[in-house]
Parts: sequence; structure tokens; C-alpha cells
Amino acid sequence: MTIRRQPESIDYASPTQFVLKINQLPEVQFFITNCNLPGINLGEAVIPTPLKQIPVMGDELTFENLSIGFLVNEEFTNYIEIQKWLNAIGFPQSRDQFTSFKANQSVTPQNKLGVQNDSVPGKATPANAMFSDATLTLLTNKNNPIAEVKFEDLYPVSLSSLEFSQEQTDVQYLRASAEFQYKYYTITQL
Repeated sequence: MTIRRQPESIDYASPTQFVLKINQLPEVQFFITNCNLPGINLGEAVIPTPLKQIPVMGDELTFENLSIGFLVNEEFTNYIEIQKWLNAIGFPQSRDQFTSFKANQSVTPQNKLGVQNDSVPGKATPANAMFSDATLTLLTNKNNPIAEVKFEDLYPVSLSSLEFSQEQTDVQYLRASAEFQYKYYTITQL
């Protein structure tokens, strides 16, 4: 058996070659300027001994949050889209914010929800309508897709503030960031 040490491709990955699509946030996609591929941590257990504690591999993965940065469009629709989703999850004014979002604004596909054909259109859907799937497509230097990262059951956990200032000498367009939690992600090479 021969061990092959020469890689097939010697090109480096570019940090500017990506497309992120969050199903629930169509207004945000075009304006995304940065995102991360979240890290994964496998915890560890420790076996105590009189001499040295012995580490043992853990059995639970912990995923870091998905973070995105985006330019805020002039109508603020992309910022408001995330803000409405957060308000629906946390419903700070009334429970109607939650049910209204599920029934009217959630874009989670009905087949993903497990909704039966006999369901009444316009009625509130199951709680998982508050989640969304997302796909991060990684591209080669020639803009060809090389891999897809699929996030399952994603939801927002934070949205940054916006800073307005009359002291700017040059126009610096508003930027915002958002953090998302999710069940897990998988990477598939194309």
C-alpha cells in the first residue's frame, strides 16, 4: 500500500468565494458581506488518578453559532426581517406575535413541517415553523460550487444595533451582524 502525499489541487481556498442562503431571510441574502463556518467542539471527560488526570474523548458535540454580517439596505427590510423573526420567537408584546409569524410570515416549507393535506390554509403551523434551514455554498476561485454546508433548524439569537452619526466625514453604509443557533450542520462535497 502506497501513501499518497501529493495533493490533487494546490490552489488555496478564498475567503470571498461563498453564497449563504437562509430560507426564512430572502431579503438578507444579497447583502451578506461575511459569515463563518462554525467550529465544532467534542468535549472531554477526565478520569482522576492519584498521579495525572487522564483525558478521555467526550461523546457530545458542541457547535459554535453561525455569525453573519450584512449591509443594511435603504428600506431597512433586511434588518427588519431578522428583527421580526426574533420578536416572533420572544413575543415581547403578546403571544399573537408568535402565532401571527407562524401563520403568515414563516417560509418554512409545509412538507418539512409534517403538515397533512387536510390542514386548513392560513391556520397556525407547528412550532418548527419558527426554524429555517440554511445553505452555505463554498465556491472555487473560478466561482464553481465545491461544497455545501447545510444548517438544520436554524433560528436567530441576536441582532446587532445600528449606529447613526452626523459626525461622519464620508458615507459609511450601515452594517449589522446577526448570530444564529441551529441543530447541526453537515458538509457535502459536490
